[in-house]
Amino acid sequence: MEIKAADVAKLRQMTGAGMMDCKNALVEANGDYDKAKDIIREKGKLVAAKRADRETTEGSVIAKVNSSKNKAILVCLGCETDFVAKNSDFQQLANDIATVALETFPSDLAALKGEKLNGIAIEEAITQQTGKSGEKHAIPFYSRLEAPFIDSYIHTNGKVATIVGFSKEVSHEVGKEIAMQITAMSPVSVSKNDCPKEVIEKELEIYRIQIREEGKPENMVEQIAQGKLNKFFRESTLEDQTFVKDGKITVSAYLKSVDPEVKVTGFFRYSLND
Repeated sequence: MEIKAADVAKLRQMTGAGMMDCKNALVEANGDYDKAKDIIREKGKLVAAKRADRETTEGSVIAKVNSSKNKAILVCLGCETDFVAKNSDFQQLANDIATVALETFPSDLAALKGEKLNGIAIEEAITQQTGKSGEKHAIPFYSRLEAPFIDSYIHTNGKVATIVGFSKEVSHEVGKEIAMQITAMSPVSVSKNDCPKEVIEKELEIYRIQIREEGKPENMVEQIAQGKLNKFFRESTLEDQTFVKDGKITVSAYLKSVDPEVKVTGFFRYSLND
């Protein structure tokens, strides 16, 4: 049967697939739109399966905060090349996923993949986009944050972003400064008090090995290791880091100068380049 351009355009509007993919699917389905949609869907699954072992080192990292400034999400949609990452369809899908994530606020990545986007599960929408582009698409990171006040920052390259919560409202300027600090300096925790135990133990073990290799006496190993750990806290925990915008004070001192009562309650940062 003859497949008209209008038929191809209609299927393309329904599925978002390329013109040739739509035409071929309609030919195979003898003009049946439902069968053609299934064919396109299966093609996406086939492409996804073939490229399952590929690395998604490019993509888009998106931070979104709700209008009340007390909920936020951070999500990354990854792909294989920067060319695809800059494609308008890819960018639209990434933003749509972020919007759904903020609206539904799923508890984890598995739950996010099951949320609906345009009537289908997000996981299936990603598979369909994989079929269209011919590249693997995946969500390598998703997290959510709740706090009395939240701000965010997305770097200009769209590959690293941060959401950060505060104990009380601060100006957008202050919120952005702290989010930019986290984005640039990648702290491991808010303070040394909430630094994960496994991170501390890993650092201490590295220091002990280094100190022993330097030939220091065994009775000095722990003392020197603790000194190195304190330096690690100063460099790697947010409150103790040097404030990037003013190298003479810490982030903690900066916040106290803004409001002695305000504290950072938590944050999430994700970078495609790390």
